[in-house]
Amino acid sequence: MDYDVKGKLHNVLDTLPQGVRLVAISKYHPNEYILAAYEEGQRIFGESHEQELRQKHESLPKDIEWHFIGHLQTNKVKYIAPYVSMIEAVDSLKLLREINRQAEKCGRVINVLLELHIAEEATKYGLSLDACRELLAAGEWRQMQHVRICGLMMMASFVDDHEQIRREMQTAADFFDEVKAQYFADDDTFCERSWGMSDDYPIALQTRSTMVRVGTAIFGPRVY
Repeated sequence: MDYDVKGKLHNVLDTLPQGVRLVAISKYHPNEYILAAYEEGQRIFGESHEQELRQKHESLPKDIEWHFIGHLQTNKVKYIAPYVSMIEAVDSLKLLREINRQAEKCGRVINVLLELHIAEEATKYGLSLDACRELLAAGEWRQMQHVRICGLMMMASFVDDHEQIRREMQTAADFFDEVKAQYFADDDTFCERSWGMSDDYPIALQTRSTMVRVGTAIFGPRVY
């Protein structure tokens, strides 16, 4: 392997303060790259395609924590429910219901994050702040025994304007505080703020992210 995954991984890890975890985004990258990071102690990897994730799960070490990070169609949930550690992008009540249903079939509780749509880009998925408030206020999630809402996730706009990125991430951080106080004040598991990617994770660290999703800065350009 010519590409220095291990060196790049440590370059990122060395910048992360205590309490911030790295989700190494391994989609479109070969198993040998994942194993190189694994050998350095990295255990959390992110994938966004069910088929690719299934192949990697079957062929790589079983103590890897797989996070599903992309837009997840409800009809795909059943394929990843037996083993996925976290579904990071829950963008509807319908999807939350299906995750709960499939997790129950597997006798599991699946950790999830609610995805917020804050960025000023139509291509992004996620709940508006008001839609997220409505979902939580309706309360159906309280009856779901097989999903655990662990926090919030968002993607900032893909722009060069650092102040815009910071503003969007700060909006998410402030909203986390609102939701935490109102619905999860006594729930220690509601603690995750997943924002920040290769280009903007240093800003995410300044806006109280607990989980950064970094791919290109570790694995290089995607291998399609």
